[in-house]
Amino acid sequence: MQAILLCGGMGTRLRSVVSDRPKPMADICGKPFLQYLLEMLRDKGITEVIFALGYMGEMIEEYFQDGSAFGLKIAYSYEEEPLGTGGAIRNALPKILEEEVLVLNADTYFPMDYQGLLRFHQENDGDFSLATRAVPDISRYGAVRRDAAGRILAWNEKLEDGGQPLAGEINGGIYVMKKSLIAEIPEGKQSLEQDCVPKWLSEGKRIFGLPFDGYFMDIGIPKDYQQFITDVEQGKHGK
Repeated sequence: MQAILLCGGMGTRLRSVVSDRPKPMADICGKPFLQYLLEMLRDKGITEVIFALGYMGEMIEEYFQDGSAFGLKIAYSYEEEPLGTGGAIRNALPKILEEEVLVLNADTYFPMDYQGLLRFHQENDGDFSLATRAVPDISRYGAVRRDAAGRILAWNEKLEDGGQPLAGEINGGIYVMKKSLIAEIPEGKQSLEQDCVPKWLSEGKRIFGLPFDGYFMDIGIPKDYQQFITDVEQGKHGK
């Protein structure tokens, strides 16, 4: 199974503590965050990875090269200008070899059942399926609502900070997508969360969500970056 890792973001919220490298290369106990993510994916059956690169992407390619040292086959897709999450996925289209591909945000560590998400996607003949996660405060994430069969009814990429914490189910940043759907994304700058998914919902595309629990960490802000370091030191991050 192939996976696209979205590594092109500027990582501005983490810049105060990680300023000399792209966010996925943030140091975690002597190894880049991305290495923990790749090793976990490899152990869960992912064999090929496409890095969708932007800001300081050469540092990632220099470190991981062809992937053989990490038990993976790695390809690289560079954006010449910021393309957003949807645009970065579309830009990687020529390197996608299978009809379904796993897509992940490269700043999130969520060791769930990737093969289970693929089976769920195929059983429902989905165009786009995502892993969801229940959290006590949805303000930083994308809140989603599903029907009894898992079909997505409502999608909301971000909510404003402030106010009382609101528990709910969020977009876990892990997707299975049909290659044919990726081909429909217009070339150029596109946000998967703000442009593509709302459009696909309005068109009646088959979009499903499957909930998973267990360890979940987005290192996008300094507090959670430091928490992931602590969790790795204590062996609490799961695999």
